[in-house]
Amino acid sequence: MASVRFGVLGAARIAPAALVRPARNVPDADVAAVAARDPDRARVFASKHGIPTVHDDYGALLADPTIDAVYNPLPNGLHARWTLAALEAGKHVLCKKPFTSNTSEAEQVAAAAERTGLVVMEAFHYRYHPLAARMLAVVESGQLGTIRHVEASLCFPLPRFSDVRYSYELGGGALMDAGCYAVHIVRLLGGEEPAVVSARAKLRSPDVDRAMRADLRFPSGHSGRITCSLWSSSLLRATATVTGDAGRLHVLNPVAPQLLHRLTVRAGGRRVVERLPRRSTYDYQLEAFCGAVQRGEPVLTGPADSVATMQVIDAVYAAAAMRPRGS
Repeated sequence: MASVRFGVLGAARIAPAALVRPARNVPDADVAAVAARDPDRARVFASKHGIPTVHDDYGALLADPTIDAVYNPLPNGLHARWTLAALEAGKHVLCKKPFTSNTSEAEQVAAAAERTGLVVMEAFHYRYHPLAARMLAVVESGQLGTIRHVEASLCFPLPRFSDVRYSYELGGGALMDAGCYAVHIVRLLGGEEPAVVSARAKLRSPDVDRAMRADLRFPSGHSGRITCSLWSSSLLRATATVTGDAGRLHVLNPVAPQLLHRLTVRAGGRRVVERLPRRSTYDYQLEAFCGAVQRGEPVLTGPADSVATMQVIDAVYAAAAMRPRGS
């Protein structure tokens, strides 16, 4: 195909930054259609962003034979349902994180992706930026020595408590929205799949966390910690740290390095500070997705990776004596 033609499910606030604007920088991508629960809102969105086709509902968009792939930025609790529907309609899927509400749903999507042979990518956009590759390269180089502890945090203020990210039914909570990044980063840099040792939540409502901290243990013996919040005393924090017996890696803002970032390595009596390109993570992600669709290039955040992330998230909720989403 000359380009991957995308349909957008929902006129979501994230869609312009995550897909519409990046598509202008990626020749292989074309945002061709949008559908929303409110057709008027979809028409306004399409007019504002130059999208040529508006469908009356999600089903009509999935039935459009000119659409190759779907971007799914719907609320978390709807990710599995509409990703599965898109796969059954023969569409590749770029799904906003977190992948699904829970592990069971993630396994269903993974099975459907395997059966259909279609590309499914969880939109952990940070993973496609050179900063993520550099973090991993530092850890794998051995210059930090034997890894002792891995930690990641993402905290930002969301005081609008009517937001869907505080809805249990729609898969909300600090761990789901912000903490999924921390979980993914710790899994990446820890090099193994961790077990959850303990977790402590600060609650917005009985089933919805506004903040979460969890301690982890990796099979090789190193420890881990994730910290996240939508509303707590930690108003703004985005970091990743790996401590070894010979050095330390600290990264400021691994999630959105196009805004600002700094990678610092202390090892061998030296301190080295690095900065990587400021190009948008979403541009890199879209290039990777189109490369997978068009040329079969590898996906770094495919369904198997997503299942592993959801397993940790479910285990954190259980350790905090809370219900996993969708249960």
